[in-house]
Amino acid sequence: MYVAPSLLSANFLNLEQEITAISEAGADLLHIDVMDGHFVPNLTFGPCVIKDLKNISKLPLDVHLMVNEPSKIARLFLPLKPKFLSFHIEGEAHPIRLCEFLRKEGINAGIVLNPHTPISSLVHLLEFVDLVLLMSVNPGFSGQSFLPLVIDKVKELRQLIDKKNAKVFIEVDGGINGLNASSLNEAGADILVAGSYIFGSKDYKSAISSLKFEL
Repeated sequence: MYVAPSLLSANFLNLEQEITAISEAGADLLHIDVMDGHFVPNLTFGPCVIKDLKNISKLPLDVHLMVNEPSKIARLFLPLKPKFLSFHIEGEAHPIRLCEFLRKEGINAGIVLNPHTPISSLVHLLEFVDLVLLMSVNPGFSGQSFLPLVIDKVKELRQLIDKKNAKVFIEVDGGINGLNASSLNEAGADILVAGSYIFGSKDYKSAISSLKFEL
């Protein structure tokens, strides 16, 4: 299991120290939520801030665009060379086109599904993506409670990926903690995004390890 701490829950006044701390604690990726105030009712990071973050961390960037019409701003994040750049299927009219564009630029393309969006919407998209991010809360704010229905969605997605023999990571984001991580692992998830569970703990290493089942 890979763990991607969500910077949305970090102390913004001490971002450099926070990023250094999770890097030393065993984080695998740095999850960045980009919100436009329209697709979700919140505003967060832009490419200028992320550029500076990249200068103080060697963690691969996992950029999650929570925006309307992501194809209009995806190009802004290309210079950052994120490991993954994911966008919501609900906000993009031409997801295949955007995935192909990202791949041509050498970036792993990801598609995000809100809790209510069915796995069936991915049937004709899997060959074009490298990662599927399943939201286990309604997107927009950190600290929300995990929606158990997503466990069955992970199982369904894993079956679809295996059936198509696709090479696609399954990522889950929202309300992740040491209690539900085991169920998500058994269901077939590959990457867990955790914000308040990690940054709200007194021991980042223990929190991250509990998601990797190393304790």
